[in-house]
Amino acid sequence: MILHNAGYNHRHDADFYVARPSGSGDHLLLILKTESIFTLNGEDVTLPANTFFLYPEGMPQFYRAVPQHSFANDWLHFSFEDPEPEWFRAKNVPVGVPVPLRSSEFFSFCIKAIADENSSEHLHKADSISHYFWLLCNKVSEQVHEQSHIQMSSRYEMMLIIRNKIYTAPYMDWSIDWVAHETCMSRSSFQHHYKEQFGVTFIQDLIESRVSRARMLLSTTNMSIQDIAVQCGYRSYEHFARQFRAQCGISPGDYRRKNQ
Repeated sequence: MILHNAGYNHRHDADFYVARPSGSGDHLLLILKTESIFTLNGEDVTLPANTFFLYPEGMPQFYRAVPQHSFANDWLHFSFEDPEPEWFRAKNVPVGVPVPLRSSEFFSFCIKAIADENSSEHLHKADSISHYFWLLCNKVSEQVHEQSHIQMSSRYEMMLIIRNKIYTAPYMDWSIDWVAHETCMSRSSFQHHYKEQFGVTFIQDLIESRVSRARMLLSTTNMSIQDIAVQCGYRSYEHFARQFRAQCGISPGDYRRKNQ
């Protein structure tokens, strides 16, 4: 594949808007980090964070930030070389439709690696970029294949909505009792099915969503660590610092000094 440009963890203000009626002249791969509004077939659709979207060449591109919210994503602009279109079709990666991801971290890792290679002078950077790209495609394909074999009951769909919400708004005062009520399940039943569907407990997922947001704010803003704790749903700074260290192995302050 021919890489034209790559961006990792790019953030924009609430007035961010892309309008390309004829597309960008190449393929555009997006990994959404925030809830976003896409115009598809003439209708506005709100897509959650952790969504994969691939615009084929020539498809109109209209997407923007949710009002009063920032927009963040990873992206690749690229073109295929023969016989790559045939290889790509064989992988059955959805094109022109949103694909929900269980987590965007691995896909972001691949795009960051591609961006880093693209800006390097490494001897084999073209090969490395290609390998990361096809690995990303393989993992999207596998996830779509696995999801097609899941019995998408209304219970699972409701839990998926809850999961997307906690990653979109980790600062809310979430509780197991509230989400169990929202999904019409008992507390114990909700916890059992959540762990069965997603491989982690609800509390583990909530902590991950909050710490993930904290990492982003620590590395991209000048907010005080105490304010970041509040923005991530913590009433107690000590509780925040304890969970952050348990997840990341270092304190919030050390993480900021290392990554900002």
